[in-house]
Amino acid sequence: MTKGHIKSAMGREMHVEDVMTKDVLSIKKFETIVRVANILSEKNISGLPVVDNDNKVVGIITQADILSIVGVSKDHTLKDLMKYMLGEKLPERKMGDIVGDIMTTPVATIRPDANIAAAVQQMEEKKIRRLCVVDDKNRLIGLITRADILRAVIKRLEVK
Repeated sequence: MTKGHIKSAMGREMHVEDVMTKDVLSIKKFETIVRVANILSEKNISGLPVVDNDNKVVGIITQADILSIVGVSKDHTLKDLMKYMLGEKLPERKMGDIVGDIMTTPVATIRPDANIAAAVQQMEEKKIRRLCVVDDKNRLIGLITRADILRAVIKRLEVK
C-alpha cells in the first residue's frame, strides 16, 4: 500500500464519533445575545449549538451571527469592516435580543457513524467550520470542527 493510498483512505476509515468533541456547551434559543457573546469570549470558542428542552438541535449561533447585529456579514472583508468603522452602513443586519432572533437555522448536522471525509465534504460545500453531531432523534451528542479533524489526521499520520 502506497503512502498516498494511506492518506486517501484515512478520511473514510476515521469516524466522526472518534474525533468529535463530546462535552459540548449548548444554549437555548431564549437566552440573551449578550450572554452568548460572553460565553463565546470567555471560553474562546466561535459558536454554540442551540437546543430545545429535549436537547434537539434547532440552530447554531456563531460569532458571525452576533456580528451581523451591527451589520457585519459573514462575507464581509476587512475593507468592509474598516468602512463600517468609518461610518458607512453595511447591509444584511440581523435584529433581535435573543439567540432565536439571530441564530442560523437550519443547522448542518452529521451522524456519529459517518466518516470524516463526509464531514469535511459537508463543511466545504456549506462553507462552515463545524457540524453538530446528532443521534437518530436529532439530539445533540457532540460537535466536530475542522480543528478536531486536523488534530486526528496529524495524530494518525504521526503513527503511520
